[in-house]
Amino acid sequence: MTDVADTNASGTPPFDALLTAIRRALGAGAAPPVVVTGAGALPSVCPVSDLAAASVAAAGLALAELVAARFGSRPAVTVDRRLAASWFARSLIPQGWELPPAWDAVAGDYRAADGWIKLHTNAPHHRAAALSVLGAAPERAAVAEAVARWRADDLEAAIVTAGGCAAAMRSAAAWAAHPQGAAVAREPLVDWQDGEAGPDGLAGARPERPLAGLRVLDLTRVLAGPVATRVLAGYGATVLRLDPPDWDEPGVLPETTLGKACARLDLKDPAGRARFEALLAGADVLVHGYRPDALARLGLGAAARARLRPGLVDVGLDAYGWTGPWRERRGFDSLVQMSCGLAEAGMRGADRPVPLPVQALDHATGYVMAAAVLHGLARRLATGRGCAARTALARTAALLLAAPPAPPEPAPAPLGPDDCMDAPEPTAWGPALRLRPPIVLAGVPMRWDRPAGRLGTAAPEW
Repeated sequence: MTDVADTNASGTPPFDALLTAIRRALGAGAAPPVVVTGAGALPSVCPVSDLAAASVAAAGLALAELVAARFGSRPAVTVDRRLAASWFARSLIPQGWELPPAWDAVAGDYRAADGWIKLHTNAPHHRAAALSVLGAAPERAAVAEAVARWRADDLEAAIVTAGGCAAAMRSAAAWAAHPQGAAVAREPLVDWQDGEAGPDGLAGARPERPLAGLRVLDLTRVLAGPVATRVLAGYGATVLRLDPPDWDEPGVLPETTLGKACARLDLKDPAGRARFEALLAGADVLVHGYRPDALARLGLGAAARARLRPGLVDVGLDAYGWTGPWRERRGFDSLVQMSCGLAEAGMRGADRPVPLPVQALDHATGYVMAAAVLHGLARRLATGRGCAARTALARTAALLLAAPPAPPEPAPAPLGPDDCMDAPEPTAWGPALRLRPPIVLAGVPMRWDRPAGRLGTAAPEW
């Protein structure tokens, strides 16, 4: 599926094309003018900085249109391309402490007998699954020796069957010929369905705080969904994140919990599920990253969710797409990059896979999800009905691969104090400087009412 096309929006040709494609997928019209500032581009075979700016712009425009629908005047939108790309890497500069490591000791790329494979082992049960298949000790030399005896496709299948996460490296052409690649190519970037009639949930909104009073229930983890709800929290939404009792993701929490209350709830337990149903009945928006049918197996399928909260704006995320043989496969940004050809494309002239310089699929998809929530809210204002939208990391990968090439640019200038907010943020790990938001809406400041914190520190209640 070809997503990108020329437009007269402000910015480089890749930015214009990507923004047009995202707006089309959201069901929005031609993009109003967007002021794009910030020089330099992240080094990559793909226009990653343009994807960052375009996805951020799409969320900003969606919010501006919601403000116009609610209050009658649309604020101007400015996107800082350099800051947008920086937020795709990290937004936090610790003061006197260090960020937790992003990866465990086993995760990474390994040479198989016939190619390359990535193991994603940050979660203990995913690491245990990979090591059980390989029969290896949890250290890199032993894992590398074991991986070298396998064909990449066979090892990928074995680890996935064991409940782990892995991806063999494929070229874009091989992915296009793969049944899952073909299925993803037929899917829209954002798939929409109408919902039930219900209240709009914006009674507490103000022009300068347009999501105040909005209740967002967040069932997402690393990384796209938390990016989406972080955006919503920045404009006043009350975001309640729910995680299972034993889940942790220390490498990203200082980035992703900004502005949110974080509670624990076991949806597999009847009492936990009943509590979730009560929370959902009081929510305005649900954002979830469960694999297709996972919520349905808990008795919380789309129809049940719509009954619990008529008018719900329900936005879901999957890794490899909502159709095809891999629709239930666990996945993360780094794995999708290996599967769909991005890591192989970056390898030209290198002796190992070269991924994108940031987890661009996660972050861009997060901003697309935030834009989908905002468009859903505007639709509910106009029609009185809720809606459901869903997207996938693999579709964002297809969007990026279809983008026109970016003109040569130098790397962005290093970040400095002028790029940060005025006051340090008192995170749960220590004080830190947070980058200024990459998007500016005139008269609508992006700010967060809670610092980043640890999981399970709030009660599961509104």
